[in-house]
Amino acid sequence: MKKILAFSFCLILVPGLLIAQKKTTEKKQQQMIDLSNRANDHILLQLGYTNWTGKPDSLMTNGLSKSINAYFMFDFPFKTNPNLSIAVGAGIASDHILFSNTYIGIKDLTSDLRFTNMSDTNHYKKTKLATNYLEAPVEFRYSAHPVTGKGLKAAIGVKVGLLVNAHTRNTKYADRNNNTINDYTLKETDKRFFNTTRISGMARIGLGHISIFGSYAFTPLLKDGSGPEMRPFSIGITLSGL
Repeated sequence: MKKILAFSFCLILVPGLLIAQKKTTEKKQQQMIDLSNRANDHILLQLGYTNWTGKPDSLMTNGLSKSINAYFMFDFPFKTNPNLSIAVGAGIASDHILFSNTYIGIKDLTSDLRFTNMSDTNHYKKTKLATNYLEAPVEFRYSAHPVTGKGLKAAIGVKVGLLVNAHTRNTKYADRNNNTINDYTLKETDKRFFNTTRISGMARIGLGHISIFGSYAFTPLLKDGSGPEMRPFSIGITLSGL
């Protein structure tokens, strides 16, 4: 009887020890993953379409307005889970909004920034409003294959920007019938109507080194009392590497 009880006890105990040993081995193997060649995506290059929410119908935007961004990031993987990481960095962001037959009074001595439809008089055919920022992004990242950098990647985060320049560029001066008078180009620069700080949410998802990104500014483009409460947003393609 004692032998039977001892044998039964062994049957119960041994599988438990084997399972525990397997879990310990798997845990050790996970801890021993070599991340020295991990794809950290230090460089982010973004090209996308940009526009403003809250934009009045009277604003005659035209063509494909674009956003161009470039960042250098430092990536810090989680020790407990190499698929996850936090990335911080710095870079530049430039938004270019295109208008037609519109005068933007960026240097006018007025209390607000005015966008005037000039279709019925002499005007510039094309006008671009550009805003350039220094930005500091922070991302929470996921990588399905952190060692190779292939497969699914996703990120979500925020970025804080400091406005360094705002200017308009007007080209092709024309009459009311849109006949070109000359090819004169007028460039005007002034930041006084714009919020100098921009805080935006951002997200990315893709495969390998190519992903789709989206961003939305929580802060208005213009200062209080300087114009409509418009917030920039962008959507486009990200190339990442190194």
